[in-house]
Amino acid sequence: MILVNTDYISGKQLETLSIVKGSTIQSKHVGKDIMSSFKTIVGGELGAYNKMMNEARALATKRMVEEATALNADGIVNIRYASSAIMQGAAEVIAYGTAVKFVE
Repeated sequence: MILVNTDYISGKQLETLSIVKGSTIQSKHVGKDIMSSFKTIVGGELGAYNKMMNEARALATKRMVEEATALNADGIVNIRYASSAIMQGAAEVIAYGTAVKFVE
């Protein structure tokens, strides 16, 4: 499965199948949340949240690919990511794009 954030795949003619998406809501352990809140006072990278968001993006991407695979897609173009805070310490991440099939 080829994944790109452009509207084309070099050297391929594409047939559009459908929009596909994957999402997840992730949260951190309350202890790590408290430690991160202290970190915001002095500044610096919030490692636990960085790790959480990387894991969330990976899971959302995996779910999007699974949806495209069910359509027998060869690739996904125009991939985008969005995130939003659901509550303190929890975030939703969504990955979406257009599933395509290669035309011979």
